[in-house]
Amino acid sequence: MRIRFEKYPIDILLSITWSMIILPIATLNIEGTVRIILGLPFILFIPGYVLIFALFPTRITDKGIDSIERIALSFGLSIAIVPLIGLGLNYTPWGIRLQPILLSVFIFIIGVGSIAIYRWTKTDTSERFTIALDVALPKAEQRIDKALTLMLGAAIIIAITSLTYVIVVPKTGEKFTEFYLLSTERRADDYPTNLTVGEEASVIIGIVNHEYRPITYTVEVWLINQTIVYSNSTQNNETLYNHAWFMNSVTVMLNHTSVDIEAAWEPQWEYNYTFNISQKGKDLKLEFLLFTTPKDASNYTIDYKDSIAEKITDAYRETHLFVTVS
Repeated sequence: MRIRFEKYPIDILLSITWSMIILPIATLNIEGTVRIILGLPFILFIPGYVLIFALFPTRITDKGIDSIERIALSFGLSIAIVPLIGLGLNYTPWGIRLQPILLSVFIFIIGVGSIAIYRWTKTDTSERFTIALDVALPKAEQRIDKALTLMLGAAIIIAITSLTYVIVVPKTGEKFTEFYLLSTERRADDYPTNLTVGEEASVIIGIVNHEYRPITYTVEVWLINQTIVYSNSTQNNETLYNHAWFMNSVTVMLNHTSVDIEAAWEPQWEYNYTFNISQKGKDLKLEFLLFTTPKDASNYTIDYKDSIAEKITDAYRETHLFVTVS
C-alpha cells in the first residue's frame, strides 16, 4: 500500500515548520542534542531542498528530476547557499554572527519555500512532485532503485554522523596563555618607571589560561642591571648582564577558559604586585617571567647574573618594565 500526499506539498511545509522550530532554540542558546539534531538539516539540507523544489516542482519527467537527484542536489546546494549568505553578511553592519546567519537562512527558506509552494500549486496535478510512503514489500523490478536509495541514505547518514561527531566532540584550538602587565589604573601605559630608593610602586599582573588543561603557573620577578653592547665578532647587539636579583614569586593554578570573540574580554586572574627597589640605577629591567611548572624560589639569595639569560630563555612567557631608581 502506498500513502501519497497529493493535496499539499507536505515536504515544503515540514521544511518551513522545522525552520520555525530551530530559530528560537538557537536564538535562546538552548544547548544539547535537540539543537544539533534540528540544526544540521536546517543548515545542510533544507535551504537546498526548497530551492530545488522551486526549480523543479514536478515529478520525474522531461521537466523534473527523480528523488535521488533531488536529495543529492539538496545537500550540495545547501553547502553552497549558506556560505554565500555568510559572505553577503560580511559586507553588512551585522557581520558573520549566529543571529544574523540564522535569520538570513530562515528568510531564505521562507521566501524560496513560498515560491516553491506557488509553483507547485500552478503545476498540473498529474505532474506535481509528491511524497509517497510505501508500506508494502518492493517489487522485484524496483529492487535496484531501492538499493541505490538505501546506499544514498546510508552515505547521508554517515556524513551527518561524522559532522555531528565533529560538532559534539570538544575541539582543541590554538593553545596559548595571556600574560600581561597593567598599571594600577588598569591601563597598558603610565607604569611606574621613575622611583626613588625604597619607594613603593604597584603593577597588576594578569594571566588567562587558554591551554585546554589546568595549569599551575609561577610568576618570578627579577631586577636586572644590563648593558647592550655591539659585538664586532657577530656584528650584532649583545646583552651583558651585570647583576640579576630575585625579587618575588607568585604561584597560582588556573583552569582552561574558552575564547569567545563575540563577548567582551574578561580577566581570569590578576594580582596587584607591590614592590620597592633598594638599588640605584638607570633603566633597570624589572623582568616578569612566567613558568608553567612550579618553581622553588627559596634558594634565590645570590646574584644570578651568570644564569639569568638561561632562565629568561626557559620561561614560557616574558614581559618587563624599565625603571630608573634615584
